[in-house]
Amino acid sequence: MEEKYDLFGKCPFITAQKILAGKWTVVILHNLSSSTLRFGELQRSLPNLTQSTLTKQLRSLEEYGVVKRYVFAQVPPKVEYSLTDIGKEFKAVLDSISLWGEKYIQHIKVSEDKAHEILIVPKQK
Repeated sequence: MEEKYDLFGKCPFITAQKILAGKWTVVILHNLSSSTLRFGELQRSLPNLTQSTLTKQLRSLEEYGVVKRYVFAQVPPKVEYSLTDIGKEFKAVLDSISLWGEKYIQHIKVSEDKAHEILIVPKQK
């Protein structure tokens, strides 16, 4: 049997899983899906994410060709990040994740409401 990562570039699920493996990858892609952002802007939009983790995840996405890094020749340095053409294709997936996430949030609320109703129903004699 082939190793899981030997299937990278052959199996669409393994390929996507490897690219999206970072904890913050989907959120980073979501933030970049609406506009080009500078590193500091991205960092401010993700306050729980450390600078080193953001850097690692951006580099990984850049290596896979999903994110483009543009460095301006100026002092101090200015760097912008945007989605590449193949990265922009992921917008449809982000939209699907958003829809599913909203449905799941509603599912949680309904489940909590049902659990609450069960707790407040008076005992029958």
